[in-house]
Amino acid sequence: MKHYDCKFYLATDVFKGMCKRDKTSINADDNSCQNFEKAQKCRHCLNFSYTSEDLGTCMGRYDAYPEMNAVTCKEFTT
Repeated sequence: MKHYDCKFYLATDVFKGMCKRDKTSINADDNSCQNFEKAQKCRHCLNFSYTSEDLGTCMGRYDAYPEMNAVTCKEFTT
């Protein structure tokens, strides 16, 4: 997994971000650290299904991107 897959990753631009735990600057696509916790993203949800490589649907009704954060989704299920 990469830093951008972690729930503690905060993007500051396209290529880098900050760790919310220790406030260090990190590259988005570097390998994750020992504090990694999987972020709540659409691609990790059982309600998500791919329709193409970069797009899918949520519950077969709504368009959704696999990398979209789902932290406020009431239907998120793992």
